[in-house]
Formats: sequence, C-alpha cells, structure tokens
Amino acid sequence: MSLFQGKKGLITGVFNEKSIAWAIAEQVMDGGGACGFSYMPDRPDDQRQKNLGRLQKLTEGKPQAQFLAPMDVTSDEQIAEVMTRCSQEFGKMDFLLHSIAFAPPEDLRGDTIATSRAGFKMAMEISAYSLLALARAAQDVLADGASILTLTYYGGEKCVPGYNIMGVCKAALDSIVKYLAFDLGPRGIRVNALSAGPLQTISGRGAGVDAMLRLYEAMAPLGRNISHAEAGRCGAFLLSDMSSGISGDILHVDAGYHAMGSPGRMLDKFKGLIAE
Repeated sequence: MSLFQGKKGLITGVFNEKSIAWAIAEQVMDGGGACGFSYMPDRPDDQRQKNLGRLQKLTEGKPQAQFLAPMDVTSDEQIAEVMTRCSQEFGKMDFLLHSIAFAPPEDLRGDTIATSRAGFKMAMEISAYSLLALARAAQDVLADGASILTLTYYGGEKCVPGYNIMGVCKAALDSIVKYLAFDLGPRGIRVNALSAGPLQTISGRGAGVDAMLRLYEAMAPLGRNISHAEAGRCGAFLLSDMSSGISGDILHVDAGYHAMGSPGRMLDKFKGLIAE
C-alpha cells in the first residue's frame, strides 16, 4: 500500500514548481494522497489571475489534486471558508502543510534594526501567526492522529546576515510549533517543522540564495547542497504515519550544515592566512 493511500489534506503556499511545498505535495500525491491547495488570491484588477493560473498549470492532469481555493491568511473569514471546503471534500483531514511567509521587501532587504513597525507586524502576522490561525481553524476538520507541518529555516535559530526580519519570524514560528504540539498532543495530532538548506525558490532568491549555496557546499559535512526532491521526501515523511512518534521537532535537511561549529573544510583554503 502507498504511504498516503486514503489520506487527505491541505497544502498551502505553493507558488511555482520550485516551491518546497510543491516538492512535498508531489511526494504526497505520488503516494496516493488527495490534496486540496490554497493560494494567495489574485487582485481583482488582475485579469490574468496569475496565482491561480500557476497552480492550475502545476496540478493539471493530477487526479490527486482535489480542489484549488483562494486564501489570504490575514483574513479569518477566508481561512474558515477554506476549512469548510476541506470538510466538504474530505470529511476529515490527515495532514496540513503550512508554507506561508512574507515580509515587505524594503524591510527584508534592510538591516534588522531598521525594520519598520508596520513591516514587523505584517511579517510576523503572515509568517508566524498564520500557523496558529490555520491550526485553530482546522481543529474540527483534522482527524485524530493527523500531522501538521510548517517550513522554517536555520536563520530562526542563529543569526544569518541577510535573512534579517524573516529570521525573527522563523524564531517565533519554531516556538509556535512546540506550543501547538503540546496543545494538540492529547488528540495525537503532531506538529513539526522542516528546516531545509538553501534552494532556488522565490523566497530563497530574496534572501541571497546564490551566496548561501556556495557557503553550504563548502561547509556542510556532506560537501554539497540538498535537492528539492530530498526536501520533498523528508516533508512527506513528517506528514505521514511513518513519523507518528515525532512532534514538536525541527528536522534539518541541509546536508549537515546546522551541525557545524566551525567552517570545517573551508579552513583548508585559509591555512596560509591563519596564524599558528
């Protein structure tokens, strides 16, 4: 039997084929899981409906993609509408993937100390509070023993220059994972986070991913970067019953980079510059 045979759930935050959420969704659907997808609503004046169009193109020909629904996570009403749709389509959900983050570009590009009050509020609401909002709205739709997964990054644990205010948001998100795991634990609902190394994604490009890719390749114990497929497989694992004993955790999928306390093999390149 396939890993997700008979399982149903909601995938949020797929922007294009390079999204980590899409890599996870593909693994889930290939394993027999039925998925509903939410997307950021297009502006009323956008005749091309670009956000919906991208998702339609990705899910075309995939019978496991059950529905597409607009959802702005700053609106409790829209979140409730999507959960009602999930209840109508699935009855009960077995998994929920939260893959939503945003900060105003002018605040993300600037030093953290320069973050505006309005930018901080927006970034924290969309990137961290939205997990609380989704989990709360999904309580009656999630089956006992279901799995909630969010996407985080190492910049929430350590200072990663260039990640700036988003690192502060990820630190809050990491803490929310732990507290939600406790709140939902009596029902057997697990809450975890996947911390992937740098990948070529829309959000990654905004955080200077090219330089990070070179750094990770030089420092990580495996001496390489990860692939979208590796992140997808690990995310699907955390959404599946295979991870039934894991909750409140952060799984690092970064070729071991997070384990390093020094530049590692990078030091070989600088031996002549370092005094004995």
